[in-house]
Amino acid sequence: MTAVPAVTGTATAEANPNIALIKYWGKADAAYNLPVTGSLSLTLDTAPTRTTVTLDDTLAADELVLGGVVQAARPAERVRVFLDLVRALSGRTERARVDSVNLIPTGAGLASSASAFAALAAAASAAYGLGLDDRALSRLARRGSGSASRSVFGGIVRWYPGDDASSYAEPVPADLDLAMVVAIIDAGPKTISSTVAMNRTTATSPFYPAWAESTTAQLDEMLAALDRADFTAVGELAESNSLRMHATMAGAWPPVRYQTAASIALVDAAGELRAAGVEAYATMDAGPNVKFLCRPDDADRVAAHLATVDPGARFLSARAGRGVRLLGSSE
Repeated sequence: MTAVPAVTGTATAEANPNIALIKYWGKADAAYNLPVTGSLSLTLDTAPTRTTVTLDDTLAADELVLGGVVQAARPAERVRVFLDLVRALSGRTERARVDSVNLIPTGAGLASSASAFAALAAAASAAYGLGLDDRALSRLARRGSGSASRSVFGGIVRWYPGDDASSYAEPVPADLDLAMVVAIIDAGPKTISSTVAMNRTTATSPFYPAWAESTTAQLDEMLAALDRADFTAVGELAESNSLRMHATMAGAWPPVRYQTAASIALVDAAGELRAAGVEAYATMDAGPNVKFLCRPDDADRVAAHLATVDPGARFLSARAGRGVRLLGSSE
């Protein structure tokens, strides 16, 4: 994308979810959403979030409408805190009305917060008159949700650890055409939020230090695999990194378990597909739903096999998508 222009008043932006192939799990600094390790993801071309930010100096407080429903409590507070940051950067004081629609289920481990805060960052930046380049916009989106830093960009994206100035995402050039089949087992909100689960894992799992060390090594291996366009290595690393993350969560106390019997059956189905000559690799985030990395020509066959394993699941097929884009603005 190009830099978000300095426009004030009302602005609308759209961003797509991204699915991490090398995971972000653990904060080095919670206040700035700085990650313990780097991560790498694929931005999808499906199920975007569209967000409109409208400044209104008659409002006593910011308002959040999500999917047509006025929000309170934690969702509204997260948006208010984020808008306070934008106001501080812009030097403006107006409150705002935020109207957002997620086309991916919210809070189900399907990267809804990544697309939501990337779209909010772009729309709020424009509405409050901030002229941000892509790197600055990625850093801003990170403050709302760490993984949102990656949804600013399309395709394969790397997010760097570091301090507030150096922790941002950027695209990774790769000569690979990737597809992803998303198996939605449960579209409802997860019982343990990502933040609670992440903090519990880092604080109590004895396996966490080893996971962080191995993730740093796997990120280097993933970048090398992408550089040589080695699809098999990319898939194996993605599945391995996901399994290690969930094993580390299971070692927390109380244990964090997002995997269900249906999740495990679908993860096992990836091995069945590979045994049949179809390369598909499973990855899971903070929720029961499973994603499958495959080649575009294999996506239909992958989805068809998964449907026999779990006929009640819903499947989305996606390819690499675009980064955040500004759709409209006015004074």
